[in-house]
Amino acid sequence: MPKLVSALLLALCVMAAHAESVNPLNIGAPAPDFNLPGIDGQKHQLKEYAKADVLAIIWLSNHCPDSHASEGRVKKLVEDMKGKSFALVAINPNNPEGLRLDELGYSKYNDSLEEMKLYAKEQNFTFPYLYDGGTQATAHAYGCLATPHVFVFDKERKLRYQGRLDDSRYADAATVKSQDARNAIEALLAGREVTVTQTKVHGCSTKWMSKHDLVAKDDEKWQKGTVDVEIIDAAGVATLRKNDTGKVRMFNVWATWCGPCVGEFPELVKTARKFGLRNFEFINISLDDPSKPEKVKAFLEKKHALIPDKLKPSIAAEGRKTNSYIFGSADSDDLIKALDPAWKGPIPYTLLVAPGGKVIKRYDEPIENGDELRQTILDFMGRYYLPEAGQ
Repeated sequence: MPKLVSALLLALCVMAAHAESVNPLNIGAPAPDFNLPGIDGQKHQLKEYAKADVLAIIWLSNHCPDSHASEGRVKKLVEDMKGKSFALVAINPNNPEGLRLDELGYSKYNDSLEEMKLYAKEQNFTFPYLYDGGTQATAHAYGCLATPHVFVFDKERKLRYQGRLDDSRYADAATVKSQDARNAIEALLAGREVTVTQTKVHGCSTKWMSKHDLVAKDDEKWQKGTVDVEIIDAAGVATLRKNDTGKVRMFNVWATWCGPCVGEFPELVKTARKFGLRNFEFINISLDDPSKPEKVKAFLEKKHALIPDKLKPSIAAEGRKTNSYIFGSADSDDLIKALDPAWKGPIPYTLLVAPGGKVIKRYDEPIENGDELRQTILDFMGRYYLPEAGQ
């Protein structure tokens, strides 16, 4: 048994070492078979789609903004091909353990099979959606580089096109100038040669199991990081509240002596981490005794309330060193006037503010459902890249 375990571990290490250098199938290669679970609870194989003259295998995921942006055009493609000898199958290649929390900032879902079921239902997928994240053997066999990544096969299941769906990473169909996959599919259905057989893919790289160690290192960094705490006055709060930045800001007023504040805090930190690669900032303001900042600092470090690396340059550009503060005045009315006159005074109090200072939502009660909070933020910030955001 020890020898068997060692052999399996060695095989996994070899796979991990080579996972990132996977190459897509060559044009003319046969479609690799698969036996994968789908969101319908059934296993699916290549032979199920044998009647179709043209088969498209497209790799999609729950978390990727580029994949999200393509979904409307994938559904449109399937709709336009109704009545023709065509089939499309989507496969999720990602292993959920290969994703850092901040890589999930464009979706409330990770890439597990159970979450695929929820995601596909919400997005009204009209095509099979299969899961390969458990072994990623099919993703290796096809050479899936990213989501989305398209492979188009002819009647004999020989590869005739592989690459991008089209040339836009945005959701707006008007931004598409070259419909590469559709062009290949229509050519094959019409009995013509595919003129452009390969294109470069764009999107989120496949999240291989080999990324597990990197995810663990990122978690360790958050576990061991330090937090700077500064005293802030009403004028400083008012400046932050104006939010003359491109960031969504989440303000939270709290105290170490406030039980509900302590109870909700982990969800606020999780939210800050999840949106750590986006234009989002968590600013916490403590009502603890300003003469005892060490107590606040110890709490924040215990709860891992660090600043995401992406935010540090923008915070420095504002002349700030931290996003963790203790309010320096004994009169909380000054804080209410500076932060939000609509706030009645009790803590915890959380305020979501858009760029320019407009209120997105107020939370007068402790936040009990972090997923609902994050969904509110996601609804405002969007699930995919926007041209005007410069992303």
